[in-house]
Amino acid sequence: MRQLKYKMIALPLLFLTLASGCSSEVARKSDKEKNNVDQEFVITPEDFPDTFLNGDIAKVYHQTSGDFRGIVSAEEFTDLGKNFNEGVKSYELVSELSLNEYTEYQWINETKDKGIRSYFSEDHTIQGLELLPLTDFVQQDKAYTEMTYTMPVLNEWFTFWGGTNELVNYHYPVESQRYAYDLVIMNNGSTFKGNPRKNESYYAFGELVLTPEDGTVVASVNTIADNTPTVDTNEEEPLGNHVVIDHGNGEYSVLAHFQEGSVQVKTGDNVYAGDILGLCGNSGNSSEPHIHYHVADNADWQQAKSLQIRFKDETSPVRGEKVIGF
Repeated sequence: MRQLKYKMIALPLLFLTLASGCSSEVARKSDKEKNNVDQEFVITPEDFPDTFLNGDIAKVYHQTSGDFRGIVSAEEFTDLGKNFNEGVKSYELVSELSLNEYTEYQWINETKDKGIRSYFSEDHTIQGLELLPLTDFVQQDKAYTEMTYTMPVLNEWFTFWGGTNELVNYHYPVESQRYAYDLVIMNNGSTFKGNPRKNESYYAFGELVLTPEDGTVVASVNTIADNTPTVDTNEEEPLGNHVVIDHGNGEYSVLAHFQEGSVQVKTGDNVYAGDILGLCGNSGNSSEPHIHYHVADNADWQQAKSLQIRFKDETSPVRGEKVIGF
């Protein structure tokens, strides 16, 4: 189980990952560094992939924040860019997502083995940039569930992670969670209002989690404490409070991170699509309240393979897209 919020950190250059700041909490701070980008010569997100690919890497570097330039030199950045771009003909935008004061843009190359994730501030300063080698699992991507399912929520939620590459789905490299979804409620580019260290500040906390399809409960945990957002996670009990449902055909729904004490079903219960399972919480390996949902081919989720979900509404949500449940 991966945390909902990824870390924006400087990794060794071997991993071709560059970013400024220390975590996504940086985006919550009101006192931001301004880079005073010259608007006459600014690289817009629309221009970025061609500028970066066609060799004007120094211009891109000039538009990064002071914190970013403190992590990597212009020479190192240019070498990284040239090496990363080798053999690439084009980059295509795959997602755009507003996150507090930043906008995240993600591009993928034509062979889908290289991706770029960037964070632009309002004045087009590039606050973070990650160059990511990508691995795909084409054959497994073609295998969908036999049954059809509904997202386990009421009304409209937001896909924080979901899709078939690591750019849009942090779970993708992990076979047991490859096609998992992390769902939040987003309002004006933020998942919370108020104190970010209080679960109650998050729009998703305490919202209903529903049964995605008929079945029998084969696992139910209800006694794990909720974490303090942005402060701690529980890696020892990664699912936290959770429910696993056997749909009777070798497909098992795994729903995780329920609020402590909110799970309303127990092992052996028969449940039906739309039934209440519990409330969204922040237990387990979770950094803020959200719903984790995936379908596995085994009741033991850690030993199972994740399956691509066929949804009743025939959608295939990816990061940044809204979803509708019941």
